[in-house]
Amino acid sequence: MGNAGDEDSKRSSRAGPPAAAKQDLSGIGTAFAPGMIGALLSRIFNWSRSGVGPRLLAAVLLFSSIVTLMLTALQLYLDYDREAGVIETRLDEIGRSTTGSLGESLWNLDQNQLKLQLDGIMRLPDIRAAEVREVADRPNPIRVAVGEPSTRSAVTRDYPLSYSVQGTSRPIGVLHVEATLAEVYQQLLNRALVILASQAAKTFVVSLFIIYMFHLLVTRHLVAIAEFVGQYSLSRPPPPLHLERRPPRDPDELDKVIDAFNAMCANLGRAYGELREANANLERDLNIRRRAEEDARASEERFRDYAETASDWFWETGPDHRFTYVSDRAGAFGMDNKALVGKHRTDAASDRDAEPEKWRAHVATLDRHEPFRKFEYRGRDVAGRMHHFNVNGQPIFAADGRFMGYRGSATDLTAQHEAEERLRQSQKMDAIGQLTGGVAHDFNNVLTVITGTIEIIQEGLADKPEFAAIAQLIDDAAARGAEITSQLLTFARRQPLEPRDIDVNALVVETAKLLKPILGEHIEIVTRLADGAWSAMADPSQLSSAIVNLAVNARDAMPGGGRLTLETANRDLDGTSGAGDGDVMRGAFVMIAVADTGHGIPADIRERVFEPFFTTKGVGRGTGLGLSMVYGFARQTGGTVVIESEEGRGTVMRLFLPRSKGEAPARTAPVQPPASARGHETILVVEDDPLVQGYVIAQLGTLGYRTLAASDGAAALALVDQGVKFDLLFTDIIMPGGMNGRELAEAVRLRRPGANVLYTSGYTDDTIVHEGHLDPGLALLRKPYRKSELSQKIREVLAGEPSA
Repeated sequence: MGNAGDEDSKRSSRAGPPAAAKQDLSGIGTAFAPGMIGALLSRIFNWSRSGVGPRLLAAVLLFSSIVTLMLTALQLYLDYDREAGVIETRLDEIGRSTTGSLGESLWNLDQNQLKLQLDGIMRLPDIRAAEVREVADRPNPIRVAVGEPSTRSAVTRDYPLSYSVQGTSRPIGVLHVEATLAEVYQQLLNRALVILASQAAKTFVVSLFIIYMFHLLVTRHLVAIAEFVGQYSLSRPPPPLHLERRPPRDPDELDKVIDAFNAMCANLGRAYGELREANANLERDLNIRRRAEEDARASEERFRDYAETASDWFWETGPDHRFTYVSDRAGAFGMDNKALVGKHRTDAASDRDAEPEKWRAHVATLDRHEPFRKFEYRGRDVAGRMHHFNVNGQPIFAADGRFMGYRGSATDLTAQHEAEERLRQSQKMDAIGQLTGGVAHDFNNVLTVITGTIEIIQEGLADKPEFAAIAQLIDDAAARGAEITSQLLTFARRQPLEPRDIDVNALVVETAKLLKPILGEHIEIVTRLADGAWSAMADPSQLSSAIVNLAVNARDAMPGGGRLTLETANRDLDGTSGAGDGDVMRGAFVMIAVADTGHGIPADIRERVFEPFFTTKGVGRGTGLGLSMVYGFARQTGGTVVIESEEGRGTVMRLFLPRSKGEAPARTAPVQPPASARGHETILVVEDDPLVQGYVIAQLGTLGYRTLAASDGAAALALVDQGVKFDLLFTDIIMPGGMNGRELAEAVRLRRPGANVLYTSGYTDDTIVHEGHLDPGLALLRKPYRKSELSQKIREVLAGEPSA
């Protein structure tokens, strides 16, 4: 058992010291490398970048240093292993030779003997401390120690101490021995310093010799070659290169390089001479060609500038009259110049079938190879829009007289034709407006008498139902006639409007409620109202009528049912053309759109839909005044109407009204039917139509008023000059005799300041209405009017101003 314990303790003690010793040795290398090797390598690296020689020296030093360090490390490791083995052998000898006597002394509890034996152990080399500890179950066991134990660089061993009693070995204590490696490390360090110093000196001397020889044999010649190459000039070649050195018995590598380099320089000189001569010839040819190209380019650019800046575009055709060239300028008019190339001239026209005689004569001119000028035809662009073209052509002949084709120019006259068409349309609409306005004036005078007289008849026939029904039919017919004249006047822009700030969204909502019973259940009404829609400046009653007219037309376009969409939006227009003329609208507008999903408007009648009495409906199904009323109302209000329609996909009518400058748009309130109000004042009636004059005097008499009558302005002023008394001047606006109603009222007020005036008319020119708006401070009763309207308007004027 004791031997087994010895073997275990030996194995454990041999496993520990070498690791510790290797750690200490690596610590020495770590401390040595950063301080010396790092600085040395850094300096060598920086110096080595200055040339081939320094780099060679640096490489030699670096390689020698690495080899030296590796060999030194190997030598030191071997020395360490040898010295450490000696110490371990000594410790083993101590274990074998002293444990028996120490065990006997410990069994006898002889501490003095134990100390003497431990002192003997301490006298051995490298032993630093020794200790004996008793293993016993009693207080204060024996412990004897000598030397100074250390925690670093030490090799320790523990040996069990035993004593045989009656043939049985009993463990009684432990011997602890500690040996130091400090001396070993010191010796290794001194040895390493000597080796490194001697190797460094030898390596440095050898490296200097190598770099010197390399400079002598190689680098100085490389510098000479580099200087020769850097100063070499093909225009002035220097003499051949020769190196300053002893000629060897046999040419070496540098001599071969120099010979090859001199041969290359000679070849370069000959090639440079040939190249210079070729360059001179090439430069001469290039100058000639460059001048020719510049002349051609200038000519081409001059032609292109003319072609692209002209209002026309140019074309060429071959002898078969097919386009061979069309200038890019054609693209500015919507034409695809590349697509036209290869087409026959007649293929680009759209009016060949409509005007065959014109094209037959033109083709005959082409076949005779004669020039032509100002030949006009119609064609479509890539988007399908119709254009009007004016073409001039000149035949081209070759030097031998062969016909080569035509060369010419084309002008787009579309804008001119459209302007002329708009002018004709505007003149036609103005003429129709003047005609309808004049007719409406006379018709309103007749309707005034009819509507007023039928009221009197209805009052007398209240107890006769069969005659009262006939009177009601007459009254309805008169009301229908009044509506037609109102629409005519609206189209002619002669209807006096009462514009004010209105909430467009609210008016559209109210009008949509009225449309449901008008359009029927088969029409779905959808509203899309813009958030924050501006207020508009318009007559609310006329605007509501315009929306109803647009909706009714949309309904007629959807006989099988569909969707009607009412939309509002804010728009800033910068050039929208009106529907009926060529005016351009700019500014802030409120848009009201009426869209349907009907059959659409054919393109050939789209320009006529706003003409009065124009309709595509059957006989007796409409007057043709609905859209013309909308057009006239929009233009008189200061807005416009824009049509967007496609056959089979419906129509959108966009009504643009000027934005109001006010802050609080008014909401329209339902109009209550006026009640007849009586009075006792005296009224001067000035009316040129005897029937109307008689009707007015009769109606005023039934209302309790006294009347004075005059047929024109001169007769009325004569009564005023006679000093007659009256409370109200009730005068027609348009009268014969050279004085209209406005001039009469001004003359009366010069004689009677503060006189109350009420105007009446079935047709208003620019006398009291300007830009469609009634002049401020004036009162107007429109013809035809009923008794209740006459009485209420008179009471309003008399209540608002003092009597004459």
